[in-house]
Amino acid sequence: MRWWNIPSAIEEVGLEFFLGDDAAVEAAARKVVDGARLDASEGLAVYEKASLHLLGALADYAKRRVSGDDVYFCVNRHINYSDYCVNECRFCAYYKKVGTAAGERLSVEQFMERLGPGYREFHVVGGCDPQLDLHYHLQALSQMRKAFPYTRRQCYTAIEVDFIARNAGLSVDETLGLMVGAGLEALPGGGAEIFDPEIRKRICPNKIGGDEWLDVHRKAHNMGIKSNCTMLYGHIEERRHRISHLIRLRELQDETGGFLAFIPLPFHPENTGFSDLPGPDGVEDLRTIAICRIMLDNISHIKAFWIMLGLKLAQVALHFGADDLDGTVVEEIITHRAGARTPIGISYDEMVRLIRDAGLVPVERDTFYEIYWRWE
Repeated sequence: MRWWNIPSAIEEVGLEFFLGDDAAVEAAARKVVDGARLDASEGLAVYEKASLHLLGALADYAKRRVSGDDVYFCVNRHINYSDYCVNECRFCAYYKKVGTAAGERLSVEQFMERLGPGYREFHVVGGCDPQLDLHYHLQALSQMRKAFPYTRRQCYTAIEVDFIARNAGLSVDETLGLMVGAGLEALPGGGAEIFDPEIRKRICPNKIGGDEWLDVHRKAHNMGIKSNCTMLYGHIEERRHRISHLIRLRELQDETGGFLAFIPLPFHPENTGFSDLPGPDGVEDLRTIAICRIMLDNISHIKAFWIMLGLKLAQVALHFGADDLDGTVVEEIITHRAGARTPIGISYDEMVRLIRDAGLVPVERDTFYEIYWRWE
């Protein structure tokens, strides 16, 4: 591991260069530099009052403790098996109502046709579709493993796992055990949204609550299944709700150590039940990525999900605490139905160029951050 090949701004010019006259912000900033953990009030003070330059410098400093100048990415393929969903979340532009003819539901054979060789990871998510039972998902997992045994299988959010288990009349533990037996290796982090129950009542009233989402991941971690975690921000929630969300993730990570990476997801309002909202701007995106790196001191990696941020802002985010660009993706649908203007996928060479042009070192990884290639 190489440390600080590109010096952080704080190392170059000193923390005092970035400080203003707010005593609470200064005290919190010094704790970050000293490697100490911020509580909720300290995190909110920095989030709301620190300058963008100070937030970015602190987050970059914290990131370099973990990753140096390395930036990770994966050659991955996103597959969505069904857009039918009983939850009908107000923030979602992807779902179709069950019972209509508007959606797409893949058979296992059609699902397998979407796959192919050459990927490090298959990222599989979909709607909570009552027409697709546990047997369907076990078939999909086992056929993926048989056809592509060396490609990692990161499949089913906590929302989907809970739904599939209830439909099968099984516990989450029993369902996860069967899925692992069929080929499941890790869980993606979707469905967390914002944990605050009042916010969830307004944005996703039919979806399981934050406690249940956390408990699915707790059970997965206790079974040795690693996972990612997320936060959907920039809709009706406030910054205090985001800080609370981050602390709950941090607490579960303290307990289990099972989270691989955190992905902050900016809300895209087009074609949703909140289409009148503006969504977060680029400054808010950078502030949020930075505070996530600062608060989540026990989760090693923060992703700048370029699909939702845009390629150029994702590059900037690599200096605001992010150390991962997710991957090549190939065919992203969910965010594009909500108005994303980014490509649906990018090439390996483009990913390498993006990272190099940001002055950092591209590192190809798999789901578990096993390194395949570092571009010196």
